[in-house]
Amino acid sequence: MTWDLFALLYARVEAELAKNLQRGHGLGLSEYRALRQLAGSSCGELRMQELAEAVGLNQSSVTRLIARLEEAGLTRRTLCSDDRRGVYSVITDAGRARLAEAGPTYERSLEAALERAEGDPALKPLVAAVRGAGTPSA
Repeated sequence: MTWDLFALLYARVEAELAKNLQRGHGLGLSEYRALRQLAGSSCGELRMQELAEAVGLNQSSVTRLIARLEEAGLTRRTLCSDDRRGVYSVITDAGRARLAEAGPTYERSLEAALERAEGDPALKPLVAAVRGAGTPSA
């Protein structure tokens, strides 16, 4: 079934990314993705709920994630000036620097994981679809 193959491909790629980001930069995959989302936002900040949705976490998980990033000096929290109940996470200069260092590792790891997966005939059509070169057969 295509969905099972997709889950297999996803798991393999995620494991490779997580291992290399942790080893090379001391970042978990969710932490890296949170920094990417923050850096890509217009002001380098997002409401905690927006960040949770962007990285696919629930509210309590993103709160713990941001606490780890704050402890490392990669983000900080601020209150919304219009609504004091709104809490934003803001990427710091150190967070931008760590993201810039980790970006090439992420890209190389992604490409290497996809290349390995492409060697599996069952996964080859999915890899092609991920790369935009084709459509997986059902």
